[in-house]
Amino acid sequence: MSVRSHRSLLFVPGDRPERFDKALSANADGVIIDLEDAVAPERKAFAREALAEALRAGAEVLVRVNGPDTDDIIADLAVCAGGNVRGILLPKAESSDQIRQLLNDGLTVPLLPIIETARGYRSAESIAQAQGVARLVFGTLDFQLDLDIQSDAGDALLMFRSGLVLASRLAGLPAPIDGVTVELDDPDRLQQDIERGRCLGFGGKLCIHPRQIEAVNEGFGVSAADVDWARRVIEAIEQSDRHAVSIDGRMVDAPVIERARRILAQSADSEGR
Repeated sequence: MSVRSHRSLLFVPGDRPERFDKALSANADGVIIDLEDAVAPERKAFAREALAEALRAGAEVLVRVNGPDTDDIIADLAVCAGGNVRGILLPKAESSDQIRQLLNDGLTVPLLPIIETARGYRSAESIAQAQGVARLVFGTLDFQLDLDIQSDAGDALLMFRSGLVLASRLAGLPAPIDGVTVELDDPDRLQQDIERGRCLGFGGKLCIHPRQIEAVNEGFGVSAADVDWARRVIEAIEQSDRHAVSIDGRMVDAPVIERARRILAQSADSEGR
């Protein structure tokens, strides 16, 4: 499955190889082996060795490498060149020049820049348009820290989320991936975060525990009711000689028809996962 259609991406620390198999069997659309924030400096080399072993064993994963301003990223990318890496998450992405440098260094894996600083947000449009970028990711925790925003509740990051959705659309990228929900024992908060992200135009969400995956997949997928409505819209248009019809008492014209087609396409993609 392409990273362009992922709904759920589950983090697993790179220095905890005993957790890799459980993460890979947790039904997330993608698993991210994290070499950055989840790994202490003295454990970086061990994490790379664990990743390399997992790749040799056939694991298909994404990798969050260390930041572009660190020495570790060179060694990280060397491991990722070995095959089976489906995407690289680049933390602290702040410019399209960083992306071009990675390409100049021979990177061929789809790149998912993480926007998590003020500089990164200011450059989001040019980053999104850089060659090799498959999708934007919103690193909400570090973004809050950088801007001294005290909470991600409600509309605290509304402007920035909408900005990343807009940057993605202008670049022709899939909808971006939203940040984590840290409240592991609060399913209501998780659901609220999913609904907010979906409403604002995000297409997926980072997960930090397997029990978040089911809700994220469902929330960023299409429901049976959505598919039924979309089919009825398309059938009504095909049976009519007009460009606008009425379904359930509501007018259906070109934008609504296109939305119905997208729902059916997304449903077909989900069935093929």
